Amino acid sequence: MTVDFFHAHQDTLEQALKAIQTREYWTPFPEMPSPRVYGEDAAAQGQATFEAYQNSTFPLELDGATQYVGQERSPYGFDLKVRYPALDAQTLIDQSSLALDSWREAGPKAWVGVCLEALHRLNKQSFTIANAVQHTSGQAFMMAFQAGGPHAQDRGLEAVTYAWQEMSRIPALANWVKPQGKHDPIDMQKQFTVVPRGIGLVIGCSTFPTWNSYPGLFASLATGNTVIVKPHPGAILPLAITVKILREVLVEAGFNPNVVLLAAHDADSELAQQLSMHPEVKIIDYTGSSATGNYLEQHARQALVYTEKAGVNQIIIDSAPDIKAVARNLAFSFALYSGQMCTAPQNIYVPKDGIQTDEGHLSFDEVCAALGQAVERLCSTPERAVEITGALQNDATAARIQQAKALGLEVIVDSQPLAHPVYPEARTATPLLLKTEATNPQIMQEWFGPIIFVVATDSTEHSIQLAGETVREHGALTLSAYTTDAATATKVRKMAERSGVSLSLNLTGAVFINQTAAYSDFHGPGANPAANAALSASAYVSNRFRVVQTRWHTEQSL
Repeated sequence: MTVDFFHAHQDTLEQALKAIQTREYWTPFPEMPSPRVYGEDAAAQGQATFEAYQNSTFPLELDGATQYVGQERSPYGFDLKVRYPALDAQTLIDQSSLALDSWREAGPKAWVGVCLEALHRLNKQSFTIANAVQHTSGQAFMMAFQAGGPHAQDRGLEAVTYAWQEMSRIPALANWVKPQGKHDPIDMQKQFTVVPRGIGLVIGCSTFPTWNSYPGLFASLATGNTVIVKPHPGAILPLAITVKILREVLVEAGFNPNVVLLAAHDADSELAQQLSMHPEVKIIDYTGSSATGNYLEQHARQALVYTEKAGVNQIIIDSAPDIKAVARNLAFSFALYSGQMCTAPQNIYVPKDGIQTDEGHLSFDEVCAALGQAVERLCSTPERAVEITGALQNDATAARIQQAKALGLEVIVDSQPLAHPVYPEARTATPLLLKTEATNPQIMQEWFGPIIFVVATDSTEHSIQLAGETVREHGALTLSAYTTDAATATKVRKMAERSGVSLSLNLTGAVFINQTAAYSDFHGPGANPAANAALSASAYVSNRFRVVQTRWHTEQSL
């Protein structure tokens, strides 16, 4: 390695190792876009850099690129007009395979060092990335900064940390001496070499282009694999910036930059299919629909396939010590990024006979009213509300809201557009809350977007049973429950453990069911159909490499 990036960032790595053991709060990447942290000019420079990318060819040199693609349109109402170099599937594979040779030989310290330096530089570009995420995903700026920048970087570092932890357990050399009684002991030397599986493919999504891509990207790189990054055609820019920075670090470290490649394409391309089925692709990280995720799991048999797919996230309301606080927390959860999160709640189970609260017994309709009023208050001031809801990433989500309205269910709160004070063409929507029965088959599918069903159940026991069956059959990334009864809380927790879903109990403060924290929360337990892996857990990274041994008798001279 031309530059010792590992030593430069070793202290950060050591702190990260402690964090994943204690699972206490820690981060090296501040989540607030403060000038005191990122510099007085960071925001302006980030905005300027983002604007410079527009209406131009992205500054990324890919060998042999003769075609350029790019059709990104901001959910806030304008075309980005960025053009990206494009390569065909076989060229990408060939270049990645060639780069793998020297990268494989470099070893874990080099792999991890490059990743650590790249994450450090990505953090310095958080404002640029935030603008890119905002205007491809539709997230509001603050969320785009946090989730697209520092939080995504945290998830990347978390993956690198687990990779180092697992690889560093393996000694490079061992002296193996086995007693043989009266005979001389067997004396052998053994060498253990960590070897990557090969080429990794990261298939990004349009809603969280960096947050969902960084774990797989950095898990594969840190374990010695090369990576082809294939962004969603509607959200190329955030990952193009990422690839650019990674390639710069690779060159400075003395490696072929094609260790990381960008596979940009337009919406009508078959590039993703061609890459994912290629025999040389050994690892696939995918975020997106259940249909595609299931297909990859079943048919990409040459590769390890890690998927995060659709699910039906649920909330059980049994009782509430503070119904207003519960309603405020849930209203924010409904509205956050207009429900375009794999963790966003959809089905809210409330006993048809009502619940006990600090305001006395409330009927089912009164609970619905409390939730509806909280949503209306949250969205009553459009210029403030849009900083929570952001914009709808695509027209399909907007159409899905209309489809939900057409179900003929009683409306608690109707979804309405919000007037954006800066982007008048922004595609916005407030949450849609609908009443329904537990027998309605529509609640057994994911309605991606700001669509919430308040479901009348026979009892809390029925709610728990329904939630567990839904998780096991359809998958879920989050489950939440509100109860003042310890026995009920235990029943819900045991159901969550049996069903394989993460549980949040009685959240009323500044933490919401949608959110997960790096170094602490396991995002996606990998125990139900919504995801087959927990991002950044040791199991998520340790299968990306193998150990090959060489052994010989000590007395032999090699």
